[in-house]
Amino acid sequence: MSTITTVNKEWASRPNDERFTSLSEMHDMMLRLKTNSRASVVANREVTIIPDGEDLMITRGNSAANINELAFSQIAQLAGAPAGYLRDLPAPIVADCINYGLKYNRDVEEVGLLVTRPDMDVPDMQLRAATGPRYGRIWNADIVHGLMRRFGDGRSGKFRIPGEFGKQVPITKQNTTLYAGTRDMFVFLADEENRVELPNRRGNKAGNFARGFFVWNSEVGTATLGAAFFLFDYVCMNRIIWGVEEFKEMRIRHTSGAPHRWVEEIDPILDEYRNGSAQPVIAAIESARDKKIADVNAFLADRFGARMSKVLMERHEVEEGKPIETLWDAVTAGTSYARDMPNQDQRVAFERQAGEIMRLAA
Repeated sequence: MSTITTVNKEWASRPNDERFTSLSEMHDMMLRLKTNSRASVVANREVTIIPDGEDLMITRGNSAANINELAFSQIAQLAGAPAGYLRDLPAPIVADCINYGLKYNRDVEEVGLLVTRPDMDVPDMQLRAATGPRYGRIWNADIVHGLMRRFGDGRSGKFRIPGEFGKQVPITKQNTTLYAGTRDMFVFLADEENRVELPNRRGNKAGNFARGFFVWNSEVGTATLGAAFFLFDYVCMNRIIWGVEEFKEMRIRHTSGAPHRWVEEIDPILDEYRNGSAQPVIAAIESARDKKIADVNAFLADRFGARMSKVLMERHEVEEGKPIETLWDAVTAGTSYARDMPNQDQRVAFERQAGEIMRLAA
């Protein structure tokens, strides 16, 4: 058994306006942020950084936006310049350095911009994020909406904000486990009433566990997308989780295929968790991720044909930023290719072929 302090760190550091007492309240804020934001991928040469007093702005054509701290670090990285060093320089010099880097950096010739329109909280246009062109954004609002469809508002359903030492208490911003800001989101829900009985809990004596899960994401690139599932004894007032067993974690990098991988990997596990146990699904995926393919080209050609083997390898390289190495990589490439097939029957048949690879991990 172990103790998890992940939620305690969120609980101890989040300001009041990043704490929510229901998923619906959290979703309202996330949806407003999504609605007020505009994402685009543009050539580096289309944007220019200009000084604005001691601050900086980014311009494209006739539009301009302020640059927040996160976006500054990201765009400096894309330009190949150390953000920490630039922060100590005068704004005109910083603008020149970044503009030069963006213009001549041949490793990154396009930049993904996420700009938020003015509203009651942000009076001016603001650049929230500057990412690579293949960044796969998954909106926090969409993730929270998916959780609401399965688990309700997080207050009254089977899975909800946990109590203290196994007993339900009034939910407040001081003891909530739902957190979100402009950079990221984090959710912890638990089913403390329908506990899992184990015959040999401790010292050959029977006992039981509650079930819980985390979901986290950053739509601006500060964290991976991920979920964790586990059993536990109880959560204390400081939101420390005690007596954790069978902790399983899944992370998805924000590559161009990330939005689909959320649907293909995490969504089914959340469905299983809502209805019972997700352990068989998680175990199958982990096994497929662990099993290496000795000859990828031959492996794929044997199942999909020689021409399609090359197509799938190129597809995975583009979407995931790495070659196919494991059984799970092969499944990911196959389901990714199937998504673009216009004929439904062909798409389903191809997805079934890709899914058959999972049996090899058993």
